[in-house]
Amino acid sequence: MRLATCLFAAAIALNSLASPVNEAGKPAADDQIDAAEKAPLSPAAAAGHWNDPFVPFKIIGNVYYVGTSHIGAFLVVTNAGHFLLDGALPQSAPQVRANIRALGFDIHDVKYILCSHAHFDHVGGVAALHRASGAKIISGARDRDALESGRVDYGPSADAPFPAVRVDQVVNDDDTLTLGGATMTAHSTPGHTKGCTSWTVPVTGSDGAHHTVLFHCSPTVGGQSLVPEAFPGIINDFRTTFAKVRTLRADVLLGSHAEFFDLVGKRARQTAGDPNAFVDAVALQNLNTDMERQFNEELARQRKPLI
Repeated sequence: MRLATCLFAAAIALNSLASPVNEAGKPAADDQIDAAEKAPLSPAAAAGHWNDPFVPFKIIGNVYYVGTSHIGAFLVVTNAGHFLLDGALPQSAPQVRANIRALGFDIHDVKYILCSHAHFDHVGGVAALHRASGAKIISGARDRDALESGRVDYGPSADAPFPAVRVDQVVNDDDTLTLGGATMTAHSTPGHTKGCTSWTVPVTGSDGAHHTVLFHCSPTVGGQSLVPEAFPGIINDFRTTFAKVRTLRADVLLGSHAEFFDLVGKRARQTAGDPNAFVDAVALQNLNTDMERQFNEELARQRKPLI
């Protein structure tokens, strides 16, 4: 199944009850957050299994998986507090909190919540997780308005709002955040959203080997219009992102959806005894090449005159 054509179609079906949103620029109130967290998933959402639980585990070094069976959320642990990358769906927040606790960590020690991109299936749970942790919320500069209004105003996800949050700090390309010796580097990778941001962090494996983890925001078109452009410059943004990723070197690929990095298959190999199951020096570039090909095919399809 083509990632570029299927992931967002499933995402939009995932939440037939739209999450309540406050006025633009105002965070969602506690009752709105609670309502969004407790809202039932639609039949399509249940059929898609996107919010099914996944047992949390250590991926490599100080990086842990705390997301659902399909939607990525990650904890980077340090002795000075933790980074949480993404919050999944509004309904996923209790699961993310429980996963952090199951690993022996405390949600109150989360100092930063990094938002990969402003779509409801990745930042829907951020308001609740912020309330639980008091962490600072970080996003790409061009996604700030969407996060603070609780919706993007372009593409299919314009019909899928989420609880609004107040962004404490925006990042641009190559900006860094450091906690307890762990430095997260932001990489601007727009296209999927205007402010889509990927992150890298160096880690040390159990065998003492050094690795670089990349948390990929998302490389898919996601059902958006390229012709005409869903937002001005989207085509150039995608092309800039594919070129940017070709310059990055990372041997542990993680991402906002489990399909991007074969969560199930690699976890099975890790459980079977391979401590380096998630180490793959070619995975990032293979994904980038495949997604660039799918982007070009989709652009050509949209440019083709209707007969």
